This record gives sequence, structure tokens and C-alpha cells, in this order.
Amino acid sequence: MQIADPHHHLWDLEKHVYPWLKEPVDHFAGDYSAIRKTYLVKDFLADAKGLDLVKSVHLQAEFDHRDDPVKETAWLQSVHDDPVSRGFPHASVAFADLGAPNVEDVLARHCEYPIMRGIRQILNYADEPRLRFTHRGDLMSDKQWRAGYRLLAKFRISFDLQVWPWQLVEGARLAKDIPEVPVILNHTGLPIHRDRSGIDMWTRGMRELASAPHVSVKISGLGMFKRDFTAEDIKPFVLDTIDIFGAERCMFASNFPVDKLASSYAHLWESYDTITSRFTPAERQGLFHDNAVRYYRL
Repeated sequence: MQIADPHHHLWDLEKHVYPWLKEPVDHFAGDYSAIRKTYLVKDFLADAKGLDLVKSVHLQAEFDHRDDPVKETAWLQSVHDDPVSRGFPHASVAFADLGAPNVEDVLARHCEYPIMRGIRQILNYADEPRLRFTHRGDLMSDKQWRAGYRLLAKFRISFDLQVWPWQLVEGARLAKDIPEVPVILNHTGLPIHRDRSGIDMWTRGMRELASAPHVSVKISGLGMFKRDFTAEDIKPFVLDTIDIFGAERCMFASNFPVDKLASSYAHLWESYDTITSRFTPAERQGLFHDNAVRYYRL
């Protein structure tokens, strides 16, 4: 099975500043000291050795927000252009603060690079310190932020939505209010709470988001909640997501090297393979490769 991985990261700690990798924080995924080191294309391809990985999409890696975010895109373009990289990564989802006064200029400069495909501004918000990020909790309803979000349609790029389950309904409202912007949900909707009420909340939110036909989802990140997982551990979330969105709007992703804390690259993709063994060849082709190619224009 050919793989197009639509969600991974690279970082060079010798050249750039990533505050969360420079100074550890109380992270919901637990101790992540093992990944606080430079991770380049050669490391990514080494992790994927033995699998038919043919395409990939880089997701912004929380490059220092005090710096110009276009520097990350420029660096990734140079990585892609280097023959040693064999074309990896094939596309990039960059960072921009959609509520910033200069957002249109930032988007225009991002889009000067052929590798550019979309924007991710992490929107996870909660009262619990380890679950929140450095932004207000009402961004998706903020008038100025929404004006910046609308600009994505002008530049013909998508938005990678990363929110907690209790924000999924608000994310659905945003998607429905501004349907001209394609939305790609990150990390299976982050089902962090595994009790009955938590799963019910996640399910309701996923169904609401899936009711917007221009929203797709990356099935990934499940290792952040259970290290050393088995295929059986993640199977309910994989199958429920596919049932809710339909196989044609889902794509498998790795979230490496973050999910390297929980699994080898091979184990992750073998788990996806096992879980979908009874799916049709066309469905599997879409989940492993074709849907990512289509949504990210690879």
C-alpha cells in the first residue's frame, strides 16, 4: 500500500527556535523529552524505512510566534528543493495569526512558495493549564479573526482545524458560516477524555462537524493519549470517525515525530492496515494515499 502521510513535522533546533522544544512545558501527552532534538527529512525517512511512503505534508511545528512565520515556509521549500530530500515534504501547512492586522501580507508571502497549501493556527483551549494554548478561547467567533479566516478563500488555501472535543461544535459553526474555506480536522478530533461522557461529547461534535460537506479529517494523534497502543486500542476511534465522515473524507496520518513517543512508524501504519483489512481496495487506497493527495493537492 502506497502511503501519502498528510501530517508530520520537521524541526532544526540548531537553526530555528521552537519554544516548546527549547523549554519543556506541562504537556497533555506527558514527557516528550525524547523528541526535543533536531528531526529532519533523513530522520523521517529512516523512521519510514520498509514502507512505501511516497508523499508527505508538513504541518507547522510551532516555530517561534515572535518571529516571522514565513521563515518556516521558506526553510521547508529549501528542504523540499534539496535533491537529497527526494521531494519531501511535498506540501506545507503554515502558521499565521488570522487575527493579526498584517495577516493578508503574511498569507501573500507564504503563498509565494510552491510548497504552501494551508494554514494551521492551533485553537485548542481549556481552563486546565496543560490543555490550553496561548490565545483567547473565543477566537472562532471573533470578528477580526474571522475576517482573516475568510482571506484563506482569496488565496485558495485550506485551514487545518485543531480543537478539543468541546470545541468541535463551534468549529462546525465556523465551517458552516464560511463554507468557501476547506477545513481539515486534525488528530481525529483529539478524543482526550475516554469515559462515557467524554466519548459522547466527542461523537456529537464529530457528527456536527461532519455535517459540513467541505470538512475532512486526519485520523492521527491517537498515540498522544495512549502510549504503546495496540490496533485494538485505537480501533473504535478509527472506525467511528470513518463511519461519521465516510471513507472518502478521511485520511490516515502519522503525527511523527510526536507520535514516535507512542509507536514506531511501521506499527502505526500496520495498525491502520489491520483495522481496515475488510474495507474495499478503493476505500483503503483513499485512506492511505488518494484522499491526502486530493485534499492537499500533492
